[in-house]
Amino acid sequence: MLNQILEVVLEFLPIYAICYGVNVFLYFATGWVLVQIQNRHPDRRIQPKRRGEKRMWKEIRQSVYSLTVTAGCLAGGVFLSLKGWTLVDPLELSWWSVILMFVVSVFAFDTWFYWGHRLMHTKWLYRFHAEHHKSVAPTVWSTYSDDLLDAFVMQSYYLFAVIFLPIPAVVLVAHRLWDHFNGTIGHSGFEFYASPLSRIPSPMVCVTFHDQHHSKFRYNYANFFSFWDRVCGTIAPNYDAEVKRFEAMGAESKDQAVQPGE
Repeated sequence: MLNQILEVVLEFLPIYAICYGVNVFLYFATGWVLVQIQNRHPDRRIQPKRRGEKRMWKEIRQSVYSLTVTAGCLAGGVFLSLKGWTLVDPLELSWWSVILMFVVSVFAFDTWFYWGHRLMHTKWLYRFHAEHHKSVAPTVWSTYSDDLLDAFVMQSYYLFAVIFLPIPAVVLVAHRLWDHFNGTIGHSGFEFYASPLSRIPSPMVCVTFHDQHHSKFRYNYANFFSFWDRVCGTIAPNYDAEVKRFEAMGAESKDQAVQPGE
């Protein structure tokens, strides 16, 4: 029995090491690229009177720490799928199954994230979520600045989803990559993505959506979409107006960049 457990652990560890290494690499690489872009456009800062960068090194230390949990959840989901230790078999890979399960997974995760996030804001569990909210003005470095329990509640979707949904391991990894870029951009604190697609009646969101969650605390709990927040009445009252404001700013920038006769 002990030998069997040891064999399972030794099989799992390389997958975990790869997941953690890739997560940490992408954390720093994505953050660095976004900071270079942001430095050229200070006017796009969502909270101009706050400088979240002052917490950068604290956020980096906490993120590298909490990514041990995030990587563990993803590695665990991939491992369960590869071993066949699930209630349903993953769909065979094809162009339609990849697209279908990616879309299903994104919608399922958004629901998981919304209700898990609401749970972490209750008086019983908020102390485990408070670390993340020390970043009142979020930055690219605050994306994973979480308590370990908080990280598990949010990211354990990747561990459990394969048990109940026929998600191929490669699709789960693709979803996690998408979630990484979405989360890092969503915490960046700079708005470059405001458009009619990120306000009513569209369910899509832009950076302002999650930034308002950090600055207002009681609004905008979801991840990819605004659907659950609109249905449950937790959308920030001025979210759509702020999106329009940044839309106008973007239009002005384009007009200035394109001069007559060019």
